[in-house]
Amino acid sequence: MSSEKPLRILVVEDEILIALELESLLQDLGHDVVAIAASSGEALARGRELKPDLAFVDIHLADGPTGVDVARRLAAELQVTVLFMTANTKRIPEDFAGAWGVIAKPYTERGVREALGYVTAGQLREPDDARTVTFVPFGAAPRERNSQVS
Repeated sequence: MSSEKPLRILVVEDEILIALELESLLQDLGHDVVAIAASSGEALARGRELKPDLAFVDIHLADGPTGVDVARRLAAELQVTVLFMTANTKRIPEDFAGAWGVIAKPYTERGVREALGYVTAGQLREPDDARTVTFVPFGAAPRERNSQVS
């Protein structure tokens, strides 16, 4: 991905070792991690202040299962592209809360690469039969952010 423009990324994860490991991986892949946030309030404040291109959002944060709300607000209010990171995909709502996909935890470097490829190119870079289940996109193409709210 070195030929592509680096993304400004917000990591929303309350487990500091996971957050630091992800930060290191993203930096190794040529991207800028602008902040790490452990709670919903901190994530939204950093999102408003730093205006990242992308946010990796865990569903269960330091202040409870608030990641879905964080994702929804980052996507709708700040137009941030969101990817969930979770071991419990059952907590993701049917409308995906504005997120583009989910990376299964524990995440792999390959899953993170696939997710970044999907976000930057709008599609997966490998054929479907070669893809692992560490990253699952929510659609074949980015969805409009202003969909109907029911």
